[in-house]
Amino acid sequence: MNRTGKRKGRLPMIDRGWTVTLMLALLVVLLGACDPSEGLPRVNSAAFAGKSQMLGSGEDNALDTPLTLTYWAELNGNAASIKSNFNEVPFFQEWQRRTGVDLNFIQPPANQGKEALSILLASGELPDLIEYEWIHYPGGPEKAINDGYILRLNEIIDQYAPHLKEYLSEHPDIDLQVRTANGSYYAFPFIQGDKRLRTYQGPIIRKDWLDELGLEVPETIAEWHDVLIAFKEHKGAKAPLTFLGVPNPLFGIEGGGFVGAFGIKKDFYQEQGKVKFGAIEPEYKAFLALFRDWFKEGLIDPNLAAVDSETQDTSMILGRSGASIWNAGAGIGTWLPLMQAKDPSVELAPAPYPVLNKGDRPKFGQFAPAVGASGGVAISTNNPHVEEAARMLDYGYSPEGHLLFNFGMEGVSYEMKDGDPTYTDLILKNPNKWAPSQALAMYTRASYFGPFVQDVRYMEQYYTLREQQEATRLWSDTDAALHTLPSLPKTEEESTEFSMIMQDVNRIVDEMSLKIIYGIEPLDAFEGYVEQIHTMGIDRALQIQQRSLDRFNQGLSAK
Repeated sequence: MNRTGKRKGRLPMIDRGWTVTLMLALLVVLLGACDPSEGLPRVNSAAFAGKSQMLGSGEDNALDTPLTLTYWAELNGNAASIKSNFNEVPFFQEWQRRTGVDLNFIQPPANQGKEALSILLASGELPDLIEYEWIHYPGGPEKAINDGYILRLNEIIDQYAPHLKEYLSEHPDIDLQVRTANGSYYAFPFIQGDKRLRTYQGPIIRKDWLDELGLEVPETIAEWHDVLIAFKEHKGAKAPLTFLGVPNPLFGIEGGGFVGAFGIKKDFYQEQGKVKFGAIEPEYKAFLALFRDWFKEGLIDPNLAAVDSETQDTSMILGRSGASIWNAGAGIGTWLPLMQAKDPSVELAPAPYPVLNKGDRPKFGQFAPAVGASGGVAISTNNPHVEEAARMLDYGYSPEGHLLFNFGMEGVSYEMKDGDPTYTDLILKNPNKWAPSQALAMYTRASYFGPFVQDVRYMEQYYTLREQQEATRLWSDTDAALHTLPSLPKTEEESTEFSMIMQDVNRIVDEMSLKIIYGIEPLDAFEGYVEQIHTMGIDRALQIQQRSLDRFNQGLSAK
C-alpha cells in the first residue's frame, strides 16, 4: 500500500532473466563525492517568490535547511561521455543550488531505462521524482496514476507551479497534449513550442567521398543505391549505411528515412485527418524488398538490429560507414570536428530525405511533436515533500529557470549581448576539446530534454557549422507536418487496450521486418504477417487512435 491508500500494481513485461544483483545495482543512489553546493552561496530565485508558505521560512525563499529528494532518470549520452553520474554535471549542481533542493540520483544503465523502471516499480521502493516516457507506460499515464505510482498533478500545478500553469494557459494546443483524455496532468513536460526546433535529424553522408568518386549528394532511392555501392567497393566501407537499431529494430528510420520514399511511415500517421498504420500498408512490403536487397548486397550495417548511438558514432568517425541518419548536433556537430581533427579533408553533408522520383517533395521526414515523450518528470506517491518538489520542477518554466535550462550560468556558459543570451567559448570552443553537444550537456539541458520549454535561440547558436544550418533547412523541406500525429491524450481504458494490442503488434512487425530483410523469410510472407497483425487487433488500435485524434481536434477547435 502507498500513502494514497491504493495498492500498487505491477508494470507488465518485466524481464524475468534479470538477476537480483542487477536489481540492486539499479537501486543504488549515485552520489557525488561531495556536496555539489559546497562553497556556493544559495540564491533567492524568482521561481520561489512569495512568503513563508513557499519553500523557505521567512523572507528568504530558498530553503534554510536543504531538502533532499531522490530522482530517477537516465543520464544523457553526451553528458555520460564526459561524466559518469548526475552530481558531477555542472547543470545539475546549479539546479540544486538555486532551488535549495538536493537530489540523490538513481541512474539506470544506459539504454535499459524501460527494464530498470519495471524493476523499480515492482519493488515498491519509489523515488520522489521519476523522469520517464510516461506516455508509453502500459495503460498510459492515467493508469500509472490509478496504479498508485505517480500523483495527479492538477491541484498541485494550480497551487505550486505558477510558471507552468501560466505557459499552458497561454498555449492551449500544448495544454491538450500534456493531459490525459480524462484531463489529468501527470508530469512536468518537455516542450518544443517553436516548429524550428522540431526537425533536427536526417540523412548525413560523407561529402569528401562523394567528391572523390565524382558523385552528387543522392536524392532518389536509385541514386542512394549507386552511392552505397561505390562506398562499399571503392572506400572499403563495411557498413556503407548505418542507423540506430536500439531500442528497437529500424529505430533510426522511424522518422521517415528511406521508408518515407514509399509514401508511408513504419508507425502511425495521418492522411487528411484519417489515421493509418504504415507497417500494414502494401508500400511497406516494397520498402522491405528494397532493404532486403540492400542487406544482401552488403550496403546496410550487418548488425542493424543492435546499433546503438555509440556504435553509430564509431562507425561514422572511423569510416566504417559513409552514411547515416542522425542529428545535426549529436551527429554532424559531434562527428565532423572529431574527424577533421585527424583529417582536415573530411567533409560531411546533409542529404534530403530520399524519394522515388527525381524532383518529388519528400512526404515524410523527422518532425518531433511539440510535447516530447521524453523528459517528463512525475512526482511519485511516495514523495513526502510534494509542494517543494513541484516548486523545484516549476523552476524550469520560470524566466530564470528558462535561462538555466537553455543556456546555463551567466558569466560561465553564456553572456547577455544585445538582450539575448549568447553562449561563451566554454560551449562553442571548449578548452577541453569537448564537442558543443557535449559542452551543452554539461551546462544545460537545451540539446536534449527535461522539465522546461526549449528556446529556439539555443539552436540558432548551437548549429554553428554551415553543414548544420544547411541540414535543418534541407530536412525541414518535407510535408511531415501534415502527416505527423500530435501527442494524443487517451483514457485509461483506451490506453490499456491500445498498449496491449500494440505490444504484440510491434513485436510482430519488428520480427517480420528483420526476418524479411535478413532473408530468413521470403518476401511473400508479408501478407501472412499482415493478416496476423489484423487478428491481433490493429484495426481496433486504429479506431482508438482515430478517436483520440478526433477528440484532440475537437478540443482544439473549442479553445
